[in-house]
Amino acid sequence: MASNWWQLMVGTIISEFSDLPDAAQVTRILLRLMVAAFLGGLLGMEREQHGKAAGVRTHMLVAMGSALFVLLAQQAGMQPDDVSRVMQGIIAGVGFLGAGTILKGDDDEKVKGLTTAAGIWLTAAIGVAAGMGRESTAVLSTLLALAIFTLMPRLVRLTEKSQPIVISADKPLDKP
Repeated sequence: MASNWWQLMVGTIISEFSDLPDAAQVTRILLRLMVAAFLGGLLGMEREQHGKAAGVRTHMLVAMGSALFVLLAQQAGMQPDDVSRVMQGIIAGVGFLGAGTILKGDDDEKVKGLTTAAGIWLTAAIGVAAGMGRESTAVLSTLLALAIFTLMPRLVRLTEKSQPIVISADKPLDKP
C-alpha cells in the first residue's frame, strides 16, 4: 500500500513537470530567459551607474518577466493573435511600472525619470524579443539603447557648449 502511494506521488510530480518534454526545450527556454536577463542587466547597469531609480535588478526582472510571459503563451499553443494580446498586456503593465519612476519636482516645470521610464519600457520589449526567439533583434536593440544612453548626453552637452548665450537681442556672448 505504501509503495503504491509513493508511486502515485512520484508519478504526479513527474506529470506536473512535464511541460518541458526534452533537453532541447529546456535549453531553448533557459537560453531565452538568460538572454533576456543579461540584456536587461546591461541596460540596468548603465542606469544604476548614473544613480537612476531603476537599476540592474529591476531591468533584469522586467526583461525576464516579459520573456516568460511570451514563452508561456507559446508553450500554451496560443495563436499569434492571442500572443499579441499577451504582448499588449505586457506593454500596458510595464507602462504602469515606468510611471512609478517619473517624479515631478518642486517647481512646476521640472519632471524627472522620463528616460528611466522609457528605458524600462524598452527593456520589456527586449525581453519580449528574447522570449519569442528573436535574440539577434534583442541584442541589436540593447546595443542601440546603450548607445542612446551613453552618446546622447555627450552630444547634448556639446551642442549646449556651442550655443551662444544671448544677453540682449543684439549682443550674443559665447559660453565659457
